[in-house]
Amino acid sequence: MDHPTPEIDLQNDDEEYVYLPSDDTFLMLDALQDDREDLLNLSPSICLEIGSGSGCLTAFLSNLLNNIHTAFYLAVDINPRAASVSQRTFKLNGLKLVDVINTDLLAGLEQRLEGKVDVLLFNPPYVPTESHEIQGTGIEVAWAGGQFGREVTDRALPSIMRVLAPGGLFYMVTVDENRPRELLNEMKRNGFLAKEIRARRASNEMLRILKFTKHSRLEEQKMG
Repeated sequence: MDHPTPEIDLQNDDEEYVYLPSDDTFLMLDALQDDREDLLNLSPSICLEIGSGSGCLTAFLSNLLNNIHTAFYLAVDINPRAASVSQRTFKLNGLKLVDVINTDLLAGLEQRLEGKVDVLLFNPPYVPTESHEIQGTGIEVAWAGGQFGREVTDRALPSIMRVLAPGGLFYMVTVDENRPRELLNEMKRNGFLAKEIRARRASNEMLRILKFTKHSRLEEQKMG
């Protein structure tokens, strides 16, 4: 059964300051829908979204998991306006065990979350831009990715690898300019299972969803 796109709680001029669901968002929703069985089998305790924007992805994930009562959802965004919209969207869609934090990537959270996140969603700013454009806290940081559209992603990956639990699933949006094959190989070198699970052309972009699985403790023991 396909799950509906969540309602987004926009007020006043929010859409001028917050990245709204677009082609990349909808491709991620489709990928999560495709992967629902794996997500349910994981029975996650902590789900994290970096750069939650409107809150659409986390609200959809909660619905997809049938609001598993043991799952806690955490959403972070550097844009304070986006954090507010995410909070309202979660309330509108019935999420109860959820917290929204206005922070830069995982600043202040990495140590506390180390090895605890079961599902992580990341639709990073992936558009290639000048490096100085990735600075700030407004809507522009939702798309400005610096050189190769990779500067924010490359800064986030070490933290993401640290917070994921053994067996944890990590889903990320990329475009071809981000060199997704290189990203897949990098994560494999760091002990992750890595593959592309969805792709779609949107205007002049080739969007791709990459899925990474952190080895479980049992797999690590076998490898050792």
